Amino acid sequence: NGYQVEFKFQDDEADAEKSVNAYNALKDWGAQIIDGSTTSGACIAVTDKTKEDNMFQITPSGSAVECVQYDNNFRVCFSNPNQGLASAQYIGENGLAEKIAVIYDSSDVYSSGIYEKFVQEAANQPFEIVSAEAFTADSKTDFTVQLQKAQEAGAELVFLPIYYSEAALILSQANTMGYAPIFFGCDGMDGILTGVEGFDTSLAEGVILLTPFAADAADEKTQNFVKKYEEKYGETPNQFAADAYDAVYAVKAAIEQSGATPEDGTSAICDKLVSAMTQITLDGLTGDGMTWSASGEVNKAPKAMKIVNGEYSLIQ
Repeated sequence: NGYQVEFKFQDDEADAEKSVNAYNALKDWGAQIIDGSTTSGACIAVTDKTKEDNMFQITPSGSAVECVQYDNNFRVCFSNPNQGLASAQYIGENGLAEKIAVIYDSSDVYSSGIYEKFVQEAANQPFEIVSAEAFTADSKTDFTVQLQKAQEAGAELVFLPIYYSEAALILSQANTMGYAPIFFGCDGMDGILTGVEGFDTSLAEGVILLTPFAADAADEKTQNFVKKYEEKYGETPNQFAADAYDAVYAVKAAIEQSGATPEDGTSAICDKLVSAMTQITLDGLTGDGMTWSASGEVNKAPKAMKIVNGEYSLIQ
């Protein structure tokens, strides 16, 4: 609407307490709209604060149900239940395996939320969960026991609804054991090729993940984004970058739809954007024709990716 946007960043280090400190720092600076947090636990902590202040908040990748628990909260990524549902359906409908093991983080809302919905939907699919083993934030360096139980149960596929840092350890330890099932993940797995220092990325060959963004997609929009991102940052963007990019343009579309201006003030801006979010349609990097419901959830189609020759390849 003819106004310049000023960006200010705070690193919450994926920590709930630090995320609140980050929010307070941004609020003191004069922030009127929040794009964040990146991870679910940190995002949930911030939602309580934005609700109190009636500040519009959109998270790129906070996927826990509670990340959109208030009417001023929206998200660009899929919710945890939706990821669990889509993963179980994809595995079943494509006949990837008959015996499935799951390794998940019971201390993390992202991981446990996906796991719960996956198990629920598995009852409707032509496969059996033969092993389901948890770990916690305090025990995420040695996954030998979990892998042994999966192997002993004859699991042909191991579902990993976890982040790429822990997944890299699991792949490395499975390789040491000589265990080579199909590994299947969700959007938190995106980054395994670039985000883990010292990881032998050849071990990720054949990994399948459901994620809304494919850096190798042939459309002009994606390729322009990837090219500019690589020029600026020296690495290929993953879905976290793409979701964040789309979040900014969702806010832009909502501002234009609502006619909001800086002079409206934080609370009035929030009210206008909340109303506008259910009226906009966005062709973004992570989906065409994206729309939002009043509950804050996005409507878009997931994409299945497979790591082939050290690169993400879109499964048609």
